[in-house]
Amino acid sequence: MSRRKRQRRETPPPVPAPVPAPETAPEPAAPTATSARPRSIGQLGPVLLLRAAHPRQALLTALAVAGVAALDGRVLREVGVVFATVLVGQAMIGWHNDLVDRSRDHDDERPRKPLADGSLEPGTVWFAVACGALLVVPLSITSGLVAGAAYLVALLVGLLGNVLFRGGWLSWLTWAVSYALYPAYLSYGGWGGAYRGDPPEIAITVLAGVLGVCVHVLRALPGLVQDNRRGRRHLPLRLALKIGAPRLLYVTIAATLLVVAGLAVVGTQVGLSQ
Repeated sequence: MSRRKRQRRETPPPVPAPVPAPETAPEPAAPTATSARPRSIGQLGPVLLLRAAHPRQALLTALAVAGVAALDGRVLREVGVVFATVLVGQAMIGWHNDLVDRSRDHDDERPRKPLADGSLEPGTVWFAVACGALLVVPLSITSGLVAGAAYLVALLVGLLGNVLFRGGWLSWLTWAVSYALYPAYLSYGGWGGAYRGDPPEIAITVLAGVLGVCVHVLRALPGLVQDNRRGRRHLPLRLALKIGAPRLLYVTIAATLLVVAGLAVVGTQVGLSQ
């Protein structure tokens, strides 16, 4: 046997290379508590719903009406019912207002409008309005049938004001009517559904209606530029185009203070009820 054949016979066979195991996809990491949280507290559903309710106007109106009830001698439980009733009703008006103005607020890029920027669903707000309606009716009737009817009419007028007369010179009408019904809600009110008080003083009713017009002008002043661009010609815009927005602000503030002073004088000298 030759030397080359001997070497070829003694050479061990080649060992096959190990086959690598198939790589497995890494499992996704479980979400941490930090990633599951919303971006901020302001993006929570209840906070967005609160912002859409026009909370400052609702709280101020409820405090004012409840304060008048307290000055009129109503007991604490009745004052609490008045506060809760007006607060719920004003929240309903605020939600409905943002629902009606959703597309308009989106086009105008108005800040602090969760419905306009899409962070709050319209269905959620409609559900809140429905819940408010189920709550405000028994709250209103708790002060008496006549008083409750007066407040519910005022609430209905306020809701209609979000749709009717907004772009014309009668924009003040629904504000005047709804505010003029507040003295009737208080003067007829008491405790229990069967309670019936006395009709309100005419002077207080008229002054309350004028106060509603003043509040309407003050509420409309921040959006005059957008309203003018859209061709709306409500009463505050017509006045601002004639005398200027700054002067209208000063005049309205002065008129509001005079009306509040008149309400205080008449309420002290004559009283809320006839």
